[in-house]
Parts: sequence; C-alpha cells; structure tokens
Amino acid sequence: MTLGRILTAGVAAVVVAGFALQASDNAAIAKDKKAKAAQAAPLDTKGDASARPWKRYDRWPARDMSKYNTLAHLASPPAPKDPRKVPAGLTGNAESGAKLVADRRRGGSCLACHVMGPAGGANLPGNVAPDLSEIGKAGRDDEYLFNYINDARVYNAETVMPPWGSHGLFNDQEIMDMVAFLKTLTKPAVFKTELDDPNKRPAPVEKRDNLDPLENPGMWSVEKAQAMWKQAAAGGKSCNTCHSNPTAQFKTWAASMPKWEPRLNKVLGVEEFITRHARATTGANWLMETDDNRAMSVYLHFLANGTPMKVDTTSAGAKAAIARGEKLSHRKIGQLNMACADCHGLVANKWIRGQWLGEPKGQLDHFPTWRTSLQTVWDIRQRFQWCSVNIRGDELPPDAKEYGDLELYIASLNQGQKLSVPGIRH
Repeated sequence: MTLGRILTAGVAAVVVAGFALQASDNAAIAKDKKAKAAQAAPLDTKGDASARPWKRYDRWPARDMSKYNTLAHLASPPAPKDPRKVPAGLTGNAESGAKLVADRRRGGSCLACHVMGPAGGANLPGNVAPDLSEIGKAGRDDEYLFNYINDARVYNAETVMPPWGSHGLFNDQEIMDMVAFLKTLTKPAVFKTELDDPNKRPAPVEKRDNLDPLENPGMWSVEKAQAMWKQAAAGGKSCNTCHSNPTAQFKTWAASMPKWEPRLNKVLGVEEFITRHARATTGANWLMETDDNRAMSVYLHFLANGTPMKVDTTSAGAKAAIARGEKLSHRKIGQLNMACADCHGLVANKWIRGQWLGEPKGQLDHFPTWRTSLQTVWDIRQRFQWCSVNIRGDELPPDAKEYGDLELYIASLNQGQKLSVPGIRH
C-alpha cells in the first residue's frame, strides 16, 4: 500500500471514529437530559398558579390605571418633544399652591421628594430630588417651572419626576398655582427636629430578632406549615410522604430559587413551585398569595436560613430571563411614571417622605417577610404588586412571567446574601 493510501485510510478511520464518538456523546447527553428530567420535581404545568380572574387585595386602591404602562404592556402617552407655552391669561395663586404641594392624595405630594421650606410644616420631607426652599431666587421663569411640573421629561428624558400634568394628576390652573408658590420660596428650610431634615435623618437599622416568635409573628407560619406538611390532601398523600426529613432535604434548596424552568418556559419562584408541585403530587391546591401558600413558602425559606443565595445565572434560559428582568427594572410604569431602578438605583439610599429607599442588594434575602404595619406576611411577588399600585399603576397576577424575570434578576444581584426568613419590616 502506498503512503498516500495509508494516510487516506488513516484519515477515514479517524473521521469514522469521530462520528462514532460524537454519536456516543450525543447519546450520553440525551441520556443525561432524560435522567435529569426523571429526577426533576413533578410539576402541574397546566393552568394558572394564582386565582383567575385576578382580583386586587382588599383595602388596596381600586382605581383603574390601564391607560398607563405596566411590566406587561406599554400604554402611557409619550413624552412631549417641546415645552408648552403657559396658557394665555393664566395666573397662579400661591396660597392654593402651598396646599397643593403638600396634598398627599395625588401621588404623595411634592414633599415626598423635595424639601420645600415652609410647605407642609417641613414634616418629614424626602431628599431624592433637589431642595427647592430657595427656588424663588433661582431666576426661573413661569414657563420653565410650569413645564417642569407638567412633564419634566421635556428637559430630562430620564427624570424621576412624575409627569404631573401630562398624566392627569394636576390641571393647568393647579400647576400654575404651584408655580406661584415656588416663586415665594426664598429662604433655607428650618426644621422642627433633626429627624425632619432628610440629610441628617439616620438610615433605619432593623434590630429586632426576626426569628423570635415573640418579636415576629411571621414565625407562626413555620408552625402552620409544619402541620400542613403531614396533612394528606385530595390525592391521599402529604409532603411528608416523600419528604420525611425536611430539615435535611431542604437545608439549602430555597437559596437556589428562583430558577429558569423549561417545562413552563418561565422563571419559577418558590411560591409558584409550591402550587404546581403540590397539585402534581398530593392534589392540594395551594394557590399563590393565599395564607397556605405563604406559610409553606416561609417554612421552605426558613429551612435554608443561613445559606448564601446562589441562583443559576449561567444557563441559556437564566441568562435570557435576567436580561429581560434588568430591562423591566428600568421600565417606567404607572401614572407616576417610575421604575424599579429609579427608587432602588438612581436615588437609592435616600428618603422618599419617611421611607428609606434601599439598594437592590439586600432586598430579597428576608422574603417572605412580616409586615408589622399590615399584620400579615408578604412574599416578594406581592411586594412587586404593591410597588406598581403605589405608583398608581396596575399590578399583574403573581405568577406573571414578568415578575419571574424581575425576581431572578434581583436574585442575581443578591448572590451571596444569606437567607433570614421570615423577615420583619414595617
């Protein structure tokens, strides 16, 4: 045999061997995927995990804000391209303006973000926006001030300032009254107490023991869930049927959640997992945002307390979801036209009225959490919903894909934070 034929035969053998190896690898990968699928926790993948039609919580504002953006759709009117002219003959009343800037009924008042001298008695103003106590000496004309209140986006596309006029919170006359009041502000603010000065007000520090049931009634959810764990549901089985040692079996699990779930083509959080897994295994129907679901979520998180959060950020599905979540965190929503990244990014570590705006890191490790002001447990999806409603927008059902993307994005920013659930917050 000639050298050429030997080389050709050798190459052919290598190619054949390569194809065989590739086929073997593909078979191994397929087998591995099949094995992982078999090991995956059973899930009911049909239907919704929360009540439909979705009904807003009792005591929450019932207003319909469907004409403004939500995390699921865009509806808000666009920003103006040019400043408006002040309507001819329109003059302002400073006394009326003083009342309007302190009126909390429409968006929380200007004092939520601005120090404004004597307005509202200077009681707990915020500092996420410029101090306007001496704005009357700045030489700003009526048209500039009118447009900044009407829709500040005409001057700054990324402003946190709500479009008070464009989004229908105040009419032209009311805006002009506020302009007249602003022009009277010429002296630095004088505060009754140091706590009233947002630049001296200390950041809140939570010192209560959140794992002491005498301090935190959220711990009662652990007892409730432990009883639920052993109760047989419609299918004759209980959680205990397969998980007789939850302390060992779920020692770290909650710290790995949420995660991308290919079977649902969405991010799956602990609360939705509870609903879908219970349906598939025991027949229990613990819908999201019910007391039973919250109790079980508290318990599963509690079992993983002290474990650093470590969610999947590298798989293709997780990467795509995190990218979507980051984009959603910058979406301006609601009548106040604000985004997650405004309060917890652009103006983080400042005060909005008497509420401290924290950074994204540290916002997830204590959820579900006991709300002392409401005497109930909230999970993270309810927190998302309230943020939307609080800026005068419409919330989504708790199992919405958008909330899953947002939760995974925030979880990725909280990698390494140790779980401490249930938390305790005002």
